[in-house]
Amino acid sequence: MKGCYCLIIHLNQANEIKIGKRLGKINFKKGYYVYVGSAMNSLESRLNRHLSDEKKLHWHIDYLLKKGKITEIIYNKNKKVECELSQYLSTQAEGIRDFGCSDCDCESHLYYFKTKNEAIECVENAYDSIAMDYEFFRK
Repeated sequence: MKGCYCLIIHLNQANEIKIGKRLGKINFKKGYYVYVGSAMNSLESRLNRHLSDEKKLHWHIDYLLKKGKITEIIYNKNKKVECELSQYLSTQAEGIRDFGCSDCDCESHLYYFKTKNEAIECVENAYDSIAMDYEFFRK
């Protein structure tokens, strides 16, 4: 199965986190972050990788997940809509510039929210804005 996903990530305290070599250290506020990604080979394998604590640090999100915890995953099947979702989120939330978007023209694929409910509602609205069905991933 292939598709796109939004990770809802909780940081229980503010952190300065080094995100790879290019982005360097970024100050992250306490709260919730939505990361938009895609997996056009195996969506389930990608989501399980994100949920795992044992992985090589490869993508920007891997560095954030060393400090944060995934609380929800919302995803769609068979269609690559990560940039459309990200564009919607960029109108509703503060983005972390250049995070997770090195292979597209988006300014970010990571967005900050104060609460989990705000984050989830915004992701659901993003999917609704492009008339795309979505599901919640359960481990």
